Amino acid sequence: MENMELKEAILARKSIRNFLDQPVDESHIRAILELAVRAPSGGNAQPWIIHVIRDAKVRQKLVKVAHGQDFVGQAPVDLVICIDRQRTLATYGERGLELYSIQDTAALIELILLLAVDLGLGTCWVGAFDESACSKTLSLSDNERPIAIIPLGYPAKDPSPRPRRPLEEVVFWD
Repeated sequence: MENMELKEAILARKSIRNFLDQPVDESHIRAILELAVRAPSGGNAQPWIIHVIRDAKVRQKLVKVAHGQDFVGQAPVDLVICIDRQRTLATYGERGLELYSIQDTAALIELILLLAVDLGLGTCWVGAFDESACSKTLSLSDNERPIAIIPLGYPAKDPSPRPRRPLEEVVFWD
């Protein structure tokens, strides 16, 4: 059975880099995260830690961490997604730390992006940032590795969809 709502969310998802100066209700953030943590993970390790950053001063520090990407501070919420190294190592050792934990957090992040669309919110998956500076800014433990910053808020603009490569360029059938 097809789920049109999921298809609509996939088609509507865009990277938003302009946000309205409008707070995001905590119930929306919680609703997104309650479903996102249902993402698959190797060995059900669930190796993620999510920091919800609403403080404007901290968000401005994250702009510097993210090489001056102003929209990180413009969004009313930043989600900083981290890997819990201990959970990952305990489950799958070094391969888990180097690969599975990245795959697991990527699945979590994609769900966050799609769930946000469903609530009329915009996001952008930010991977261009200084991990060490992010860790210091948020006083993360040595156990945590920041993987992504996701600005979250109401879109100020509706950008055009970005072009996608045709399937013939990326899919090869046996």
